[in-house]
Amino acid sequence: MLKEGDKAPDFKLTADDDSVVSLKDFKGKTVVLYFYPKDNTSGCTKEASGFKEALDAFEEKDTVILGVSKDSVKSHKKFKEKLELPFLLLSDEELNVCNAYDVWKEKTVCGRTSMGIERSTFVIDPKGKIKKIFPKVKVAGHVEDVLKEIE
Repeated sequence: MLKEGDKAPDFKLTADDDSVVSLKDFKGKTVVLYFYPKDNTSGCTKEASGFKEALDAFEEKDTVILGVSKDSVKSHKKFKEKLELPFLLLSDEELNVCNAYDVWKEKTVCGRTSMGIERSTFVIDPKGKIKKIFPKVKVAGHVEDVLKEIE
C-alpha cells in the first residue's frame, strides 16, 4: 500500500490521443493523477469538468492533470470530446496501474459487491514522490482540495 512520501510507481499507458504516456514524461512538474470509475457517468463527468474548469490555476502551479480509468482509448476519446477536456485520459484496461496504486477495490453498491476503481487522487511532486493521497474521493469540493495541496 502506497503512503505519502513514497516514490510514485512509474507506468506506461495509452492516452486518448493514442500516445504512450509515462510518469517519467512529467519529471520536474507536479502531477495530479486521478483515478475514476467510468467515462460518461455523473460523478466522473462532474470530476473531470471540475479539473477542466480549474486547469488555469493548476497550470499556473506548473501542474499536469492525468485521468485514469479502465475504459478503452476509444471510450476516452468520446468522453474527452463530449466534455472538451484539455488534459489526457489514460486507459488502464489491464489494471496494472490501478493495482500499482491500489485503487482496484471491492465495492458495495445497493447491497451488491463487485470490483471497481475506488475514486482516488494522487498528487506527485516534481521529483516523483507522492505528496498527497486522496482516497475514497467525494467529488464536491475535491478539485479545490487538490489545488490547496499544490505549492
